[in-house]
Amino acid sequence: MNGERSMNLTFSTTRILLVFCCLCIGLVISAQTSRKIPIDGNRWYQLTNVERGLQQLFDGDLFTAVNGQFDKVIPLHESYYPLLKGESMVIDSIRFYDWVGNSIQPFILYIIDSNWNRKPIASFNGSQYNRWVGPYPDRPDIIKLDTAASNIMYLMLLSENDFPSEVELFGRYTAPAPTTPVVKRKTPLSDLLGINGYEWNFSDPLIDPFSIDNKRLSTVKQFGGFRHYMDWEKLENTPGGYSFSPTRSGSWNYDAIYETCLKEGIFVLSCLKTLPNWMLDTYPDSLRDSENNPVIYGKNLLDPASYLEQAKVAFQFAARYGKNKSVNPQLLRVNDTPRWTGDPINQVKQGLGLIEYIECDNERDKWWKGRKAYQTGREYAANLSAFYDGHKNTMGPGVGVKNADTSMKVVMAGVALATTDYFRGMIDWCKEFRGFKPDGSVNICWDIINYHLYTNSTELNRAIAPELRSDNTNADSVAKAFIQSAAIYLNNMPVWVTETGFDIHQGSRNKAIAIGNKSVLQTQADWILRTALLYARNGITKQFFYQLEDDNPDSEQLYATSGLFGNQLSPRPAADFVRQTKDLFGAYAYNQTLNTDPIVDQYTLNDTSHIYVVYIPDEKGRTGAFTLDLGNADSAYIYTPTAGVESMQVSKQKTNNGKLVITATETPVFVKGKGGMNELPNTITGIKVFPNPVKNTLTIQGLHAGLNQQITVYNAIGKTIARTITISNTIQLNTSPYPAGIYYVEIRHNQQKQTIPFIKSN
Repeated sequence: MNGERSMNLTFSTTRILLVFCCLCIGLVISAQTSRKIPIDGNRWYQLTNVERGLQQLFDGDLFTAVNGQFDKVIPLHESYYPLLKGESMVIDSIRFYDWVGNSIQPFILYIIDSNWNRKPIASFNGSQYNRWVGPYPDRPDIIKLDTAASNIMYLMLLSENDFPSEVELFGRYTAPAPTTPVVKRKTPLSDLLGINGYEWNFSDPLIDPFSIDNKRLSTVKQFGGFRHYMDWEKLENTPGGYSFSPTRSGSWNYDAIYETCLKEGIFVLSCLKTLPNWMLDTYPDSLRDSENNPVIYGKNLLDPASYLEQAKVAFQFAARYGKNKSVNPQLLRVNDTPRWTGDPINQVKQGLGLIEYIECDNERDKWWKGRKAYQTGREYAANLSAFYDGHKNTMGPGVGVKNADTSMKVVMAGVALATTDYFRGMIDWCKEFRGFKPDGSVNICWDIINYHLYTNSTELNRAIAPELRSDNTNADSVAKAFIQSAAIYLNNMPVWVTETGFDIHQGSRNKAIAIGNKSVLQTQADWILRTALLYARNGITKQFFYQLEDDNPDSEQLYATSGLFGNQLSPRPAADFVRQTKDLFGAYAYNQTLNTDPIVDQYTLNDTSHIYVVYIPDEKGRTGAFTLDLGNADSAYIYTPTAGVESMQVSKQKTNNGKLVITATETPVFVKGKGGMNELPNTITGIKVFPNPVKNTLTIQGLHAGLNQQITVYNAIGKTIARTITISNTIQLNTSPYPAGIYYVEIRHNQQKQTIPFIKSN
């Protein structure tokens, strides 16, 4: 009996020891597996208008606090940290460094799980000083969570202006899978030379707003695209009374404008913006502003159904100007009542195939106009979901662009505050309320990312050169951030910049300045061209300058004097630079950067013909020398943008064994080697094209007599200028009607062809 008790005691003791050992081992394992979780401070985004991020919360610096900014349109706001594909974390401990020691506004850390449940896991009240505190203010010395947080899809902060100076999370962590690499598209330079404008840039409102004015049209044709500011009031000046040709407000002929653009090869982005008067009338007098959020007053900004009216007019526009000829005609509406005797009558039309891109409103983050005109990224995503496809076709017939034409592309409104925070909030709303496609990608409700950026300095009270740092950032780093985010979150969705530019009035905070012996207008021209080159270098695929004409030539208001044309449509140097660059080199695409100061970029045409752009990225009147290696080219043409003329100034220089010394200035110059590897390859041998440059008659010699050969001449943006068939060995072409610029003559016989560039001079 005693032996049995002894045995049982021994067994019990052994079991207790075993359990104790297991607990100890478990604690050791727990201690070994719980570690500091890496947090990328750049990944946080905030749902309010903030120019600075939350990087300082996680940078290891205990004594530098986050700048909370006190001018936020939504002070108590949410900030999100999305976990990436393959990434996971289990948080068991949290600590905050309290550097200030004063009681603060709420600072609560949440997790959002895979079911979109929001769970608070920690808070901070700033009541201590110069010490670490735990996740529970009433137990500051304990950093361990009562319950570990798992199944985490997002971290979320609710905060106002005050933050701890540092946050550290501990637990188990799995790093994300490799992110999608950035894909830079071969974008023709002309696509970075667009312009913003209005109906009156095509028609004279004082003479005949219904007809196209050739002088006005010729100014638009000088750019690489046209972003059309299109007021909703013009399309629907009474509820359900849609008008296009003529518009009931202003009598504009949109059919003629868009038909002319298609015929002339002008790319158009239609930007539907502002509220119609009948919607504005629903607002109290004190809150009326045509740029308010596009809803009837009092509607819920997070509900797609609140944007029904805008989504309906988008459907009507897309049905008319898109490519789909099979839209149900019973869904189409126009106001066909004449306003007076002889007034042209609107007619229902569909599938005209005139417009491929439509932008849903303009700068929906207008924080300077207050909450009535400001949408968060999540609210704007709800807006876009209605506009795009009637919130996945749940809002009834005749609603949303894609339900009229699936091929029409929807461009998100260009955000005024150029950070990626806004569109990342849009993405996450789509994850929650639109879900995922069968391939696992998010069901996004836009096709193009879009932002605005005017490079200026609050400290200097003026604009600055596009390459320089303005206040908190610069154009280069912003472009890189957008391109990188597009790769990570949206599989390299294209990124556009639809507004940028510089004022000339010296009272404006966005004014260009005189530099050395260059006037303000010349500096504006330099900076305009260099902005396009900067965005080409970074992979932006479309850019539009603000704007064709001044809003008010005598005003010091921001952006009132940004026009590239002055009185009587007289081109300013900036317009000259854009036209000359587009005509000569618009078909070339950025390839690589060879040097950064001076900047030396290489552009290619069909990967066979090369040009180089050389300039100093500064605003001090600096110059610098660079030796350009042109391979075995025996000479080179140097093209300098020149104000007041149609074509760039051209000079020809001999190389020294293919090397050419370029004196770089703050005005970009374009360099093209002649001879050797810089010529396009010959697939039909023995052909000569002369003289080159040519003023009047171009001779093509060395053709095959007796054989049918097609001769085609096309300009720098690929538009066919002339085409003929010959069986002679020599042919002459009259080039005198051609504007000055670079052209290409293509000789084709069966499967063989040769393309030879030539220059048309004045």
